[in-house]
Amino acid sequence: MGTLSLQQYEDVKIGVPWGHIAGRWYGNRAERPILAIHGWVDNLGTFDRLIPLLPDYLGVLCVDIPGHGRSSHHPVGIRYSSEKFVSIIPRIMREFGWKKVSLMGHSMGGFLSFVYSSLAPETVDMNISFDLIVPPFLKPDETIKWIRFSQEKHSCLDERMGRENAVLSREEFLKLIEKESFKSISPSVAHHLMHRVASESEAFPGKVFSTRDDRVKYFSKMYLLDHRLAEEMARRIKPMPYLIIKGSQSKFIGNHSSDVISLLSKNNPDFEFHEIEGSHHVHLNSAEECAKYVVPFIRRYHPPGKDLNHRSIQCSKL
Repeated sequence: MGTLSLQQYEDVKIGVPWGHIAGRWYGNRAERPILAIHGWVDNLGTFDRLIPLLPDYLGVLCVDIPGHGRSSHHPVGIRYSSEKFVSIIPRIMREFGWKKVSLMGHSMGGFLSFVYSSLAPETVDMNISFDLIVPPFLKPDETIKWIRFSQEKHSCLDERMGRENAVLSREEFLKLIEKESFKSISPSVAHHLMHRVASESEAFPGKVFSTRDDRVKYFSKMYLLDHRLAEEMARRIKPMPYLIIKGSQSKFIGNHSSDVISLLSKNNPDFEFHEIEGSHHVHLNSAEECAKYVVPFIRRYHPPGKDLNHRSIQCSKL
């Protein structure tokens, strides 16, 4: 069997009350695809190196979370929140008539998949998470500080809406992506994120600026949940194929998530956990190593003909 082509995809636009969710559908359109969700301040380009390693019978719908990539920004005065981010999953399911969903997420995308799986466990049949299940839990005083800080920053950025962001050379933009990832993204692969978010400046030829809504950096976090709520969420998720891949150099999966992972693996013969040498963006920097576990997992639990009855929608071009 062959593999998917990164160059063969269909751009999709999924209408939402504030605009649209942008995405790319790779591969098979006759069957229900895997829905892939990127991490915080990233975009669907985060899966660029993994897509060409996946089996060609598959369909994969990669989406930009609102405010990221080429998806619409929220209106002025409307804050981003993890609850709103989670809500795009059932919106996408309704758009395409899916009764169930197979999820693949990195970082915040893995957390959103975990949360949705706890809210509607009967609708999720598979989960693949890269380097995050639940984020580190904040102490009460840290929570209060974050709420105030994020509200103030969000309000300040509201006042700048509509202005062109600072212009940069392409080299400077690539370095910015590396910096914003806390040097988790290797400079050699940063261009995979840049192509979804860099726009040519008309005023300064040869320069680019970011089209991402910087207010997403200060979203209202369900990250404020505590370990008791996280554990109750894990208990609500029925045993299902669940693959977790951790980057060895990352602390996003650690002691804070051990009880949640234990609950997810309990009485679940289809649970897998693997650690791969690498940073938080292990799926991007070390895609080939991740594929050694992801591909057999997908072949086992998302085989050809898994869901031939989903409603195929012809999507508009971006």
